Amino acid sequence: MPGSTKAMGVLTVGGLVSVTAYSVALGSNGWLWFGWVVLGLITAAMALSSPA
Repeated sequence: MPGSTKAMGVLTVGGLVSVTAYSVALGSNGWLWFGWVVLGLITAAMALSSPA
């Protein structure tokens, strides 16, 4: 996996942790979860399209 895809993976996991912590502390926000899903889909597309 190229470096940019790894960085996106780390960002996606960090985003999941952040959104989960926000949801636990202050209540769920649909837009945050929607944004995380979009980020996850972009990361998955990058991982699938990058050469091995």
